[in-house]
Amino acid sequence: MRHRRFGVGAVALVLAVSACANEAPATSPSIEPDESEPPASAAASAEPTEEGTFLERAEAGEFDGTTVDVLAQWVEAEADNFEGNFADFEDRTGIDINYEGVTDYTTVLNVRVEGGDAPDIAQIAQPGLMRSLQADDRLINLSEFMDVDQLREDYIESFIDLASVDGDLYGLYYKADLKSIVWYPNAAFEDAGYQIPETWDDLLALMDDIKADGATPWCIAQEHGEATGWVTTDWIEDVLLRTAPLETYDAWVAHEIPFDDPAVVNATDIVGEIFFGEGNVYGGSTAINATFVGDAQNPMFAEGGPDCWLHKQAAWIPSFWPADESTDPPTPLYTPGEDSSFFYLPPIDPEYGKPVLGGGDMLVMFEDRPEVRAVMEFFATPEAAEHWTQAGGFVSPNKDVPQDWYTTYPSSGLAEILAGADALRFDASDTMVASVGLGTFWSGVVDWIANNGADTEAVLAEIEASWP
Repeated sequence: MRHRRFGVGAVALVLAVSACANEAPATSPSIEPDESEPPASAAASAEPTEEGTFLERAEAGEFDGTTVDVLAQWVEAEADNFEGNFADFEDRTGIDINYEGVTDYTTVLNVRVEGGDAPDIAQIAQPGLMRSLQADDRLINLSEFMDVDQLREDYIESFIDLASVDGDLYGLYYKADLKSIVWYPNAAFEDAGYQIPETWDDLLALMDDIKADGATPWCIAQEHGEATGWVTTDWIEDVLLRTAPLETYDAWVAHEIPFDDPAVVNATDIVGEIFFGEGNVYGGSTAINATFVGDAQNPMFAEGGPDCWLHKQAAWIPSFWPADESTDPPTPLYTPGEDSSFFYLPPIDPEYGKPVLGGGDMLVMFEDRPEVRAVMEFFATPEAAEHWTQAGGFVSPNKDVPQDWYTTYPSSGLAEILAGADALRFDASDTMVASVGLGTFWSGVVDWIANNGADTEAVLAEIEASWP
């Protein structure tokens, strides 16, 4: 098997720091473990031929000796785990998946596409980039050979919608990330008799209980150099998803409604009740802007017990927890899932279900050959996620991936939340026009916090006036 990986790309890219770091009904049950074979493929041909789907034809050896090029941003350990997902498929089918992982990914992909050297399949993190490539007639319509109705059963509806243009599917979501989680100190939480909140009212009651016990509920910090402000924008986005229809969120991101729409003002005011309520935040509003984002949770690990108890942040935050700096590399002092775990940020208005704020990576197809179709069909199967899922650090948007494959935390916890979600939306500040989403939105909420939440409507109106 001619299996190759070329490492990093040759084109340098200066990356701006952004606000990240990754459907079934809300009552969807947990996936029962499959103790025999992995679930069957979700990628059957929309119009099967007499020979079967492209994946079935590949498994029969029809495409033995062919090569499919795949380009993505996963390098080093992530590249090894990605390659592990398709190693057995290569052995069975004789198709060589020639994977290239690059660090300066967006630049390399754009250069190759413009130079007429597009890969067969590529990973894309931004729905906007997918839409741009589709508008330029660069992408293959997956609806022409994949069973989209089956995919709608296997994926949260949002993953289909975000990868579609005018009703046709151009991307297949492969990896998911989500932000709608709140960390808490396990042992101290249990010792205090606190309960995981299931509703927003439960969350407010928990805050009151913590304050009644003489402690501070929230650890919140957002100093991050030129990117300072993204923590607050995440809060506003998460609350907006819980207090308004998805259509309102989408229209806001696309600037089809003004930035200071009443729904956005309402969501910001709710965030303000958390941020500026008496005794709610460790160090008060001054500390929110002044404390490095990676240090926000440190007071939770105070020697005498938690100085703050709740921290809304994505699953990468354990890499910033306190460590023994005397060792090389530093030795983590605390373990995710043992010293601190997370729960889903509760819904506010039951009408809007259980949404999650997050992101993900889709695979798109530039070249249309039978073996490329077969590989795309394979990537829609649970098997195409098995190795990386079991290795950790990976959450599949495919609901047919068995829950018992998630053997490490936080991936196991994230997968459970995603399986119970009924909608997902990408981070708005990352999706909006950059001068606003990564500019005036960030700086506006920094000023809002500096002024202790005063003049919310005026702050949002100023951001609205900045839209190009």
